[in-house]
Amino acid sequence: MEMSQIRYVLAAAKYLNFTKAAAACNVTQPALTKGIKALEGELGAPVFHREGRRILVSEFGRSMLPHLQHIADEAEAARALADSFRLLEKAPMRLGVMSTIGHLRLARFLAQFEKGHQGIEVSVSEQSVGDLLDGLSEGQIDVAVMTLTDEVRAEFRTHPLYSERYVVVFPPDHRLGRLNAVPLSELSGEHYVDRLSCEMREMVMAVCAEKQVDLYARFRSEREDWVQAMVLAGIGFAFMPEYSVTLPGLMQRPLTDPSVEREVGIVTAPGRKFSAAVDAMMRATRSFAWPG
Repeated sequence: MEMSQIRYVLAAAKYLNFTKAAAACNVTQPALTKGIKALEGELGAPVFHREGRRILVSEFGRSMLPHLQHIADEAEAARALADSFRLLEKAPMRLGVMSTIGHLRLARFLAQFEKGHQGIEVSVSEQSVGDLLDGLSEGQIDVAVMTLTDEVRAEFRTHPLYSERYVVVFPPDHRLGRLNAVPLSELSGEHYVDRLSCEMREMVMAVCAEKQVDLYARFRSEREDWVQAMVLAGIGFAFMPEYSVTLPGLMQRPLTDPSVEREVGIVTAPGRKFSAAVDAMMRATRSFAWPG
């Protein structure tokens, strides 16, 4: 029993005319007639009585039509579901990434995800914390990778990925290179490159004020690449998350007394059902070997 044969029978029962049924099915009348006869042969009884050019549904046919219609409806529903899923996979999943997230490890994850889910396209945009949270709330992005603060955990669904320390970065010939770790007090009076986009900047500055650590910012920027380039050029040191240091040649030491850490994770909007693509990415984050 083929779906085309079922369609031919249902069309013939609707029009009671093989010519009109063939036109509706976009086939020739001989092809339609042959298909119906083949189905009748498989069922073991005629579905139609033929009286010249007229056709009438047989008693057996009337008993079979509801079942054939059900098969056709189920097949159509299955096709619609498959089409929807394919369209969903082809629609890019919108991933927002906080601008201070180190891109190397995230890129490795995305490369592994792409290998295992080649039908899913991912569009990545770099945004500030405020823009990420607004984008999630307004449905403009599907998933965000960002620092998990208490405020974010209270208002959104979160899944932790990894933790990372804050380090002090400086050029190779800097005096801090002789230290295994850098106490905050050691930095008082040092020239400083200020990372304006750092989500923990205000907290670090408050600790500096509390401990009377005097920092003089010789350069300020929201761009991580510029901050690292200016540090390497000898303008001053900077505080950075350890996995965000990407420029070759930069030296780094853990910040101590106090030590500072952040937790990076996946954030999604509460109450919003995951698409197939988002669900696949969430499962992939749980199996990936994140640092630490």
